[in-house]
Order: sequence, then structure tokens, then C-alpha cells
Amino acid sequence: MLDFRSIETFLWVVKLGSFRGAAARLNTTQPAISQRIAQLEREMGVKLLNRDHRVASPTPSGRQMMVYAEKLIGLRAQMMAEIGDRSAMRGVMRLGVAETIVHTWLPRLVKSVNQIYPNLSLEIEVDITPNLTARLLAQEIELAFVVGPLSASGVHNRVLADYPIGFLASPSLGLGKGPVTPAELARFPIITFPRKTKPYEVVREVFDRPELPPIRLHASASLATVIHMAVEGLGIAVIPDAIVENELADGRLQLLDTDLEITPLTFTASWLASPDVVAVERVAELACQIAQSSLAVDAPALARH
Repeated sequence: MLDFRSIETFLWVVKLGSFRGAAARLNTTQPAISQRIAQLEREMGVKLLNRDHRVASPTPSGRQMMVYAEKLIGLRAQMMAEIGDRSAMRGVMRLGVAETIVHTWLPRLVKSVNQIYPNLSLEIEVDITPNLTARLLAQEIELAFVVGPLSASGVHNRVLADYPIGFLASPSLGLGKGPVTPAELARFPIITFPRKTKPYEVVREVFDRPELPPIRLHASASLATVIHMAVEGLGIAVIPDAIVENELADGRLQLLDTDLEITPLTFTASWLASPDVVAVERVAELACQIAQSSLAVDAPALARH
């Protein structure tokens, strides 16, 4: 008798092109994957996969099987979401997160997931958007909170929130009184996001003016390091205001008044289309609600600075 586990295993072997990839996705071993596929082929009475090469590919019968497998797994996920107890949503979801989210509302999301979906575990990876995008497209993570939207084929995006970018400095630099000109800003090292990211390129372009001297642009993959350097007076941080709410509140950093404008960063929840995408969509929706409520709460406090 066919079971959903064997069908789901077959689906992921085809989608990922390997038994090893399916084993990682389903949190099991390659021998277990091989056993499930062999059982499925015995029950169907036909060969479903070609194993002649390093990449597992479906046979003609396997391609037909894929059509039904996607429908069955999709309907099962939809049924469980609509009818079943929330606690029935179980398993491991691999989540990739940009560090800006870590410094703002990620703890609230984890707490909410624990309360609403107690049998769903999160594996969280923190990295820059280009790396997380590559991992999402390689299906090494199921959901990514990144600077978006992502335009790759098959990717769904849900806008989380826009984060204004501020020029932030220690009071020790003496820049907190009145408007600060671009020339005054350029006198100090500028500290921001790492290379190969959109925010880094935007900051570099903002200061790429003939009337300004070449700037010293320090980049770091760790926003905690950027914040620490700014607090120590080692330069001006150009990062989202929302991640330094505590430092602004206790006076360790000041939000500078300048006419330089940087487009806010738009963060999205991004995921690939998949038959069992219901759990991913539910967590993405929850993240959107928390992100929006977080900005609504934080905005008045930031406005005072």
C-alpha cells in the first residue's frame, strides 16, 4: 500500500536531483531514502528513477508519477493546515535571516512559532542576502528574510517592512548639533554593510561625488561590529535606525541630521513554490504581522531622536 512518506521522498529526490539532497531535506539518511524509493517502485511495478548518473532523474513513468505526487502532497499539506490542529504542523523548517532582522523582531517570531506551532522546529542561519538567495535557490533553506524582492523564477515574495537608513555617530564626534553636510560626513570613516550587498553599493554611490574627497568605507558582515565601532567613535555607521534603538535611547549614538538621502531597505519573506509550502506560507504570514507591528511600536521612539 502506498504511503505519503514514500511519495514525498520520491518528489524530493526528483526536485533536488539526488538521494543525498532528499535525505538532508527530509532529515534522514541516504539508505533510508533508497529503501523508500525501492519500496515505491515495487508497489508501482515500474522503474521511477534513473540512477545511472550522479544526478537522479525520473523515467517516463517517473515524470507521470511527479504530477500526481505534487497534487497529493499539496492536498495533504492544505488539509492539515485547514482542518488539523496547529500542533499537527511538525518537522524542521530551515530559515535564512539577514542580520537586520536578528537585531529587531526575530526573537518575537521564534517565540510566536513556539507558541502557535509547538511541533515545528526552526533551523536559523544568519547571512547576507546574496548568500541566502543562493541557498534558497539551491533548496538548502525553505524560507529567507532578505533584502528583496527576489526576482528569480519560482520565488514567491511577501513584503515584511521597509527600514529607513540613518547616519549614526557617537556624541564624541561632535556632529549632533544642526545639519551635517556631506563634506563633514566624508571627514570620518563610513561603516556599513559588507561588500557584494545592495546597501554597501548604495552607500558607496551616495558619496561618489566630484566635490567630495574619497571616503574611507569600512564594511563588515557583522552589524554588531558596525554598531560597536560607531559607539566607540571610530566612524559613522550607515545602517537601519531600527537596530540601534537602545543605543539611541541611552545616548551612546545620535541620529545625524543630513540632507543625504538613502532609499529605505525593503525586506521580504521569500520562498520557492512547492507542494508542501503551506507551513512556509504560515510562518511568512506570521513574520509579516510581527514585522509590521514591530515598526509601528518602534517608530514613535525613533522619531523622538
